[in-house]
Amino acid sequence: MHDPERLTAHSRTVMETVHDIRARIGDVGVIACEPAFWTRVSVAALLHDTGKIAEGFQRQILPGGPPWGERHEVLSLAYVDLLARAASWSADDRLMIAALVATHHRPLHGTDNRRPGLASNYGQHTDWEKAFTRIRTPDGATVPQVTSGVHHELVAWLAGMLGVDPPPDPSDGRTLADRARNLLKDLLDHWNGAPPLDVTGADHGPARTETGLLAALGQGALTLADHAGSAHVALQTHLPLPADYDTHPPRPPYPHQRYAAQADGHLVLTSPTGSGKTEAALGWAAHQIRLMPGLPRLVWTLPYRASLNAARDRFRRDLTAAPGEELPDIGLLHGTAAHTLLRDATDDECPSGDIGSAETQPSDRTEPTKTMAEQARARVNAMRLFTQRMRVATPHQLLTAALAGPSHSSVLLEQANSLFVLDELHAYDPQTFGRLCAAMRLWETLGSRIAVLSATLAPPLLHLVQESLTAPVTLVRAAPGTAPDRHRLALDPEPLSAPASLDRIRSWLHEGHSVLVVVNTVDRARTLFEELADDARDTCPDDPDAALLLHSRFRHQDRDTLEHRLLARHPERTTDDSVRRGGLVVATQAVEVSLQLDFDRGAVENAPIEAVAQRAGRVNRRGRHPDGTVEFRVHRTESHLPYDRGAVDAAWHALTTLVTEGTTTFGEQDIDRLLQLAYATEWGAAWSDEALRCRDSFARSFLTFEDPFHDRSDYEEALSEQFDGVEVLWRPDEDTYRRLIKGPQGDPLLAARLLVPLRYRQLKQFEATFDRDLGLYITDGEYDCVLGLRRPTAPETVL
Repeated sequence: MHDPERLTAHSRTVMETVHDIRARIGDVGVIACEPAFWTRVSVAALLHDTGKIAEGFQRQILPGGPPWGERHEVLSLAYVDLLARAASWSADDRLMIAALVATHHRPLHGTDNRRPGLASNYGQHTDWEKAFTRIRTPDGATVPQVTSGVHHELVAWLAGMLGVDPPPDPSDGRTLADRARNLLKDLLDHWNGAPPLDVTGADHGPARTETGLLAALGQGALTLADHAGSAHVALQTHLPLPADYDTHPPRPPYPHQRYAAQADGHLVLTSPTGSGKTEAALGWAAHQIRLMPGLPRLVWTLPYRASLNAARDRFRRDLTAAPGEELPDIGLLHGTAAHTLLRDATDDECPSGDIGSAETQPSDRTEPTKTMAEQARARVNAMRLFTQRMRVATPHQLLTAALAGPSHSSVLLEQANSLFVLDELHAYDPQTFGRLCAAMRLWETLGSRIAVLSATLAPPLLHLVQESLTAPVTLVRAAPGTAPDRHRLALDPEPLSAPASLDRIRSWLHEGHSVLVVVNTVDRARTLFEELADDARDTCPDDPDAALLLHSRFRHQDRDTLEHRLLARHPERTTDDSVRRGGLVVATQAVEVSLQLDFDRGAVENAPIEAVAQRAGRVNRRGRHPDGTVEFRVHRTESHLPYDRGAVDAAWHALTTLVTEGTTTFGEQDIDRLLQLAYATEWGAAWSDEALRCRDSFARSFLTFEDPFHDRSDYEEALSEQFDGVEVLWRPDEDTYRRLIKGPQGDPLLAARLLVPLRYRQLKQFEATFDRDLGLYITDGEYDCVLGLRRPTAPETVL
């Protein structure tokens, strides 16, 4: 049985949690411009659940109690109105506190019946007397929703918490329902195009964008405090990054690492693969933390969802655990799991099929205590996403927060007073790159600092980053000679699947070399793997990892296992390591990020120039091969997919120009030349124009916050599709997933380890169907731990 917490105890806990959140975030950015921000959030935390005093709500939380069918936060507005008078709040204070209280579960304006807003539930059609003044008992009698004695006791307690005298009994005859109705109307009028609040006390308030952003942040603070208070989960104060990492790094630093650790504010770091970008960014972060207020959070982003686990594992291995813990607690924000947790945590406490009406059909009813117990579990799990001070995520998960709304405003707030490390920024298409630049501008407004890391950052990309930020950006480049020449570049007009190409790879394997083969699609990777795996196994007959396949279509848990095997089988060479290792890895772009692998030979398909450089960075990674430079062969592709044709053609143009100029030894200085050649093309100019257009469009559409209390979940879905990423469940895993995501002892973050990343446009190919209960797609495709997920096989026709 779910044991409800006392209303006053919960209110006090949530109010205290607001103080903890303030200690973490502090007065930074736009929040520092509003002295009343944290006071308003704290008061809203005290008042947000006062409507639960209603008899209808109290009955529904009893075992077998009937759903109430009304919104407790609407009735809470009556107490906001009462206390506003007693505490002598300004009109702006009253409206902002009321907005936070009213929207901590639902937006003011919804988009459809799936997520209706308060405006559609309460209006001219509402019988306010029936909703909030009297309630019918099972025997047909009517009793007050809030008795006089309980009401005065609550008001006296609230006044005491606020340090004011209780308001006198009103002489105007207005009921609680009247007060709630009038204040809700004021809110709807204001957030429906009225002039902005004067939140500064000046004659003219700030732009509506700033006011709306403050409102969204306030909503995020209240929602986060409510969830943390309900879950009784404290925000962590320990940061896994040692405080002296910048002055006492784990290894003697390169000059560029030292310069990065001394930079104040935003940073752009370009250095070759294998030259310590990660350590440089950690040193930068340690230095910034001493300059920032509160307890800043460190957020490390990577381009591909499938790369997150490898990055977190590396940080857990290299950073510092809290006292008494074995491993550092570093958050891992998988998209589908996070969405499910946030959705379930913010679900309504009023389990009614027809919110806003007391008439609920029996078939629509869910046992309230069961619903609330499930929600309590969801809140505990959701808070695991917010407690840690270090998180690994994809930019998509952060951009989603720009949509605000009850389920995402907490994520938006957590982006204030943070350090964002954008690793491998070059890997994004122009649409995503532009949106990230818009997000950087928002993060700066929230008092956060940004570091951009890349081995390959073309001049137009660097310019767009610098132009998107207001504060100066320190540019640090690794000195020439930081990495030795590592490759002998060879261009091959034949595809990788040509017989001569395959024979060359086989000869490398039989000579004892370890070989990396990188192609652009999963299907080609699988085909080449099946073609070459036996040759690799023949050369290493006692090695179960002689041939490995890596791509994105593995379950997360299998991908973790595979990456550990890869890192153990093909680690970076040491200075005295001269043994030929043998072995084959066939991979897609999944190998380009976060994996510190090292191979003797490389054969890759042509791709965007940044991807080609990243692939080269996995071959003779630190230049320690006993043969000196090693062969790195780039093959012309038969198809440009999944990349833009212009990007692939520009890369081939750059590579052929470099060879024509006489370059055969491929070193770090050649990467800058390749970038200049590729982006000097017509494609490069179009790329820059598109990124700029998408930055400004995304800022106008999502980052103005002129209507922070409108539901925008439909935009969230559209954004996910534009990012072209989705996770699916293999049908044989459905029962296990359902038990983990829904069961009393379940763990949604463990459930996420069963999911497989796909592109949205591939859902039809995999015959995926959407399960509304689980909130994800399920596929009947074929799966095994060696080859990953494959499309369903059509049944044979028997004649």
